[in-house]
Amino acid sequence: MFQSVFAFLFGYACGAIPFGVILTRAAGTADLRAIGSGNIGATNVLRTGRKDLAALTLLLDLLKGTVAVLTVAHVAPGTPMLLAALGAFLGHLFPAWLKFRGGKGVATFLGCLLAAAWQAALAFGIVWLAVAFLTRYSSAAALTASALTPIVLMIMGQTGAALVFGLMAILLWVKHRANISRLVAGSESRIGTD
Repeated sequence: MFQSVFAFLFGYACGAIPFGVILTRAAGTADLRAIGSGNIGATNVLRTGRKDLAALTLLLDLLKGTVAVLTVAHVAPGTPMLLAALGAFLGHLFPAWLKFRGGKGVATFLGCLLAAAWQAALAFGIVWLAVAFLTRYSSAAALTASALTPIVLMIMGQTGAALVFGLMAILLWVKHRANISRLVAGSESRIGTD
């Protein structure tokens, strides 16, 4: 029981590190939460005009999910790694020290998936790239890839992971509800445009 609680809380603590806020503040750019969508992820960091910070935020948001899961697997063998994955994802979406106003979770979702089932992460990446190439909508690519992830995990025989990542995908879709509305309306920004 203790190990399970530790796994979840450690994951949450890792996921709740707001790298976008930290990096933009250190660089002296505008307050990330006061521009664009107000989210703390790489897409909003890009709106500061700093592509380098956006890329670094994307990488760190991915790695915090991977590190959380792999650390729990190493420190507490036998503890469900999926609790760390869920904790990291929820930490990114709802960080306590930012009044529970976090990012949309795509990079952290992928980072957790990379540690839990790298084959499914590879499938996620392929689907994301294919949809992004065909539609030039980053949000549509993320939504499609996340929705297919539980199916891929089921095919791999990882039922528990499919359930956890299915829940995470639902939350990811909820966080993307404004993007979904814009996709339906045909007003969502395409990749390569402002």
